Amino acid sequence: MQKVLIKGAGDLASGIAWRLRRAGFNVLMTEIAQPLTVRLTVAYSNAVYEGQTEIEGIKGILVHDYSEAQEVMKKGDIAVIVDEDANIKDEFKPNVIIDAIMAKKNINTDIDDAPIVIAVGPGFCAGKDCDYVIETKRGHFLGRVIENGEAIKNTGVPGNIGGYTTERIIRSNGAGKFKSAVKIGDSVKKGDIVAYTEDNPIYAQIDGIVRGMLHDGVIVTDKMKCGDIDPRAEKSHCFTISDKSRAIGGGALEAVMHALLKAGEIE
Repeated sequence: MQKVLIKGAGDLASGIAWRLRRAGFNVLMTEIAQPLTVRLTVAYSNAVYEGQTEIEGIKGILVHDYSEAQEVMKKGDIAVIVDEDANIKDEFKPNVIIDAIMAKKNINTDIDDAPIVIAVGPGFCAGKDCDYVIETKRGHFLGRVIENGEAIKNTGVPGNIGGYTTERIIRSNGAGKFKSAVKIGDSVKKGDIVAYTEDNPIYAQIDGIVRGMLHDGVIVTDKMKCGDIDPRAEKSHCFTISDKSRAIGGGALEAVMHALLKAGEIE
């Protein structure tokens, strides 16, 4: 069975992992010790905090070494390990490495790291840093597989959902320890207190449903993204993979299958 290492386990990385696991690949994901994911209900990074998590019927299990990871993958689950530099790749020897850290730049991914190397979003050049780049910008080209060149550059403006962009983002009010006042799935009104940075309240900027929220206790910097509010107010969206994540996951699966076909490993 083909082995895939995914660097990062946030919601977009998790959409990729979910697609690949459904297609029969063994999937191992790496994360940092204190993930900064806000869409925790649909991110395998939540396993770092909770020990395990489940997204649409597929579990992600926190492991501590490669031996544990092997046992988890044998059962059909996704293994998640705290390994910021993805050093486990030397033991795992994956057929595919996917950089889905979403750092908007290439931190430590090389086209020779595995037989197939894929990167997600801006900051990578297909044919130089990796074999394929997956487009992440909402719009016409979302999920497109790029074989030469780069994804659309980061604009710094969140995608438009329900007519809102920057207003739907929950940002910290000062630096310090983050503490939520509401849960993912809760309805809020503009002006409601949704969280605190230390003792400083953070207010909702629009009406809607809380779709994402940092884990309590995370240390944040001022104006850091801590969550988001969905003005469409559809509660089920909070607990299922997003349209964006599915599109990117589909693009990653396409890239993997295309590479395997080219290499003659599948017919």
